Amino acid sequence: MTEARVTALRGVELNVLDLNESADFYQKVWGLEFVAREGGVMYLRGGGTEHHILTLHEAPRASLHSIDFAAQDARAVDALHAQVCALGVEVIAAPKVRSAVAGGGYAFSLRTPEGQILSISAEVGRHETVFKDSSKPMKLSHIVLNVEDIDKQNRFFCETLGFRLSDSTERMDFVRCSSDHHSIALARGHGAGLNHMAYEVPNFDGLMRGAGRMKHSGFDVEWGVGRHGPGNNIFSYFVEPNGFVTEYTAEVEQIDEATHMAGTPEYWAKKMPMPDRWGMALPSQRLREAMSGKLTEERNLRCEDIISRKMAS
Repeated sequence: MTEARVTALRGVELNVLDLNESADFYQKVWGLEFVAREGGVMYLRGGGTEHHILTLHEAPRASLHSIDFAAQDARAVDALHAQVCALGVEVIAAPKVRSAVAGGGYAFSLRTPEGQILSISAEVGRHETVFKDSSKPMKLSHIVLNVEDIDKQNRFFCETLGFRLSDSTERMDFVRCSSDHHSIALARGHGAGLNHMAYEVPNFDGLMRGAGRMKHSGFDVEWGVGRHGPGNNIFSYFVEPNGFVTEYTAEVEQIDEATHMAGTPEYWAKKMPMPDRWGMALPSQRLREAMSGKLTEERNLRCEDIISRKMAS
């Protein structure tokens, strides 16, 4: 087991086809607030003190850019960098001071065995004020990744970065780097990709009001409202303009390290055969396609076709 470890999930970074369209959605509909912009990169915050929880990169293709994690301090960043180097993990950028536009701090980035880029940072600036609107996200709760080899990815997060296994089902492994039940979940798939990202709101009422805002803005609830088994969190899922799946969640289980025992696939199959404890909510076919990456790829192909037609005319 690694000695130095990541301590929290900070945010997610997305490549988007239209920066202005995505920024409008995430600010006016989803409930985040503008922090800064530098060229084709925009930083958005939630209601907590984290400098930003979403970074949008304008790019030719929509995709997951990277996932941002926290370490305790600069010494821990250096220690984690040394650990991953010793284990032969691909390092994308060595530890260095980050841009003040991105909150400053000290960070390095690496690549997982299946190609996702992770950034690990410390001493990043924080906001002194917090939101008062419970229908808007306070923080990024977790990221779910589609993976080809779930055992290899699980070992990477736990043995290299210090995550702990919270629960395992027939389809997914849930791993944590803080007291939240999971910061990353690994979903068995036919290739690597982004399954969804979940943003935490303060309470059930806030989740319902956020879902109502989404519905009145033309974004249907694609799954929910329900309550998961592992994590015990309330959920509502949507598909955003790039075809990514985004979730409002609340009441995420907090783990007591002294007493927690990870549930096995056999345990969860017997305890709760459906992914909704209440037995009321099933995911739409559109959501399933978005979670697989199909909707994002379809949009990428449409945009490529439009660009090709313009160049040919």
